[in-house]
Amino acid sequence: MAEKILVVDDDTDSLKLISVMLQRQGYEVLVANGGQLGLAKATAEHPDLIILDMMMPDMNGLEVCRRLRAQAATQHTPILMFTAKTLIDDKVAGFEAGADDYLTKPTHPAELTARVKQMLARNTSQQPAPPLSAAPKSSVISVIGSKGGIGTTTVALNIAAALMQTGDKPVMADFRLGAGGLGLMLGFNQAVGMSNVLNRPASDLRPSIIERELVTYGTGLRALLSSINPKEAQTVCTFEAAQAMLQSLRTLGDPVVLDLGTGYTVLNSYILAHSDRILLIVEPLTATLHMAQALLQIIQTETRKTVQIVVVTRNQAKPQLPWHQVEALLGTEILAIISASPDLAFEAMEAHTPMVMQQRGAIVASQLQKLAADIKA
Repeated sequence: MAEKILVVDDDTDSLKLISVMLQRQGYEVLVANGGQLGLAKATAEHPDLIILDMMMPDMNGLEVCRRLRAQAATQHTPILMFTAKTLIDDKVAGFEAGADDYLTKPTHPAELTARVKQMLARNTSQQPAPPLSAAPKSSVISVIGSKGGIGTTTVALNIAAALMQTGDKPVMADFRLGAGGLGLMLGFNQAVGMSNVLNRPASDLRPSIIERELVTYGTGLRALLSSINPKEAQTVCTFEAAQAMLQSLRTLGDPVVLDLGTGYTVLNSYILAHSDRILLIVEPLTATLHMAQALLQIIQTETRKTVQIVVVTRNQAKPQLPWHQVEALLGTEILAIISASPDLAFEAMEAHTPMVMQQRGAIVASQLQKLAADIKA
């Protein structure tokens, strides 16, 4: 069977020339005249190689490359960036986005053919990375906020703490690089675990290495913490590192509860695609719900996974939308509603204790415990 190559370029002449040249070499050629179409075809057709232009109006090649690397189906597909951009900075950007090779236009057809053959041969000879499904099947629960400051970390922490109360052995990870609030909530002011992990090559990230960087809270809850050092936000977490971390965390606890903070970052898109449960935290205010609606749509479209909604009410006295309007706007049912409890939230924060442990009989604690039970069911 002929190997399948997808060519993505907004220039019609380039598409024709490259297609004819590759077809003469015996390859099956697919074409896309824009980044969005290229992304869709790559996902649907599973090509053996992608030749990708960088400068396209609808979605540039760098963004296409990042999204391809974020999807399980295309994360290992060889990508040749073929573009007229010749600066070193452009090449570096291409490689950082996930390209395997970089070739500048114009080039001799023989060189392009040679690069294609080399990349296909190399891909065939390499053993594929172990799939995440090969890891022990602890469930991964990802908690992501529609915006900042609405309780995403609080919900993630209390889910894990509630599961501890019922005999589970969860492990947490804070992927809010440079803005790690989880450590502060638990009383760990000098959190360096995530930074230490990401400063290692992905090939080193075995369970034993990850386990060394976990901190243990008094109740036995273990967590991999990000720091509050703003520079940590500049740390690059590659897909290989994220995959290795998820695989290792699956062996160290069950379930794995992840605080993803906010935003559909490249890293978050990869993690969400490999999560078993996705909780989207919203507050019942129109502006926040419009943000949640946009985030919900892209997560569902790109991961093909169910996203469950948790509504957090932070101020009971403030006018807010009723639950049925929230469901109507988001087009999905609410999994849980967490009531406002500012006094308990303050006490728990000051005591470095999850709310479900600070005051077990409180209404909000019962709501969080029920949420944890529903997720586990």
